[in-house]
Amino acid sequence: MIMAYSTAVRRRVLDFIHNGGRKVAAERLFGVSRRTIYNWLEAADPFVRGKPGPKGPRRLDYEALRQQVAACPDATLKERAQHFGVPAHGIFYALSKLNITRKKKRRPIKNNAR
Repeated sequence: MIMAYSTAVRRRVLDFIHNGGRKVAAERLFGVSRRTIYNWLEAADPFVRGKPGPKGPRRLDYEALRQQVAACPDATLKERAQHFGVPAHGIFYALSKLNITRKKKRRPIKNNAR
């Protein structure tokens, strides 16, 4: 289970370490993972929690994507992602929002009945 630690716990752990305590001892004493302690020590401001969710504005223009699909219908998700400078999953999500699906040729089923 992912859990956000209070500012008081962060302060106590960091004070313990800055006053000469070892990270392993802080891990055992406060019940905080060592990776979390290292993250707090490396952070510019360890007392500010980051918000979950997207970190920046949407960079993908849906209309430009629609035009690119019309111009290059055989391009892969990876190629489209490189073209727009976004992750491939972002292209997948945008195409689903635009209701653009991959067209597949249907092959006739051969009846082998005798």
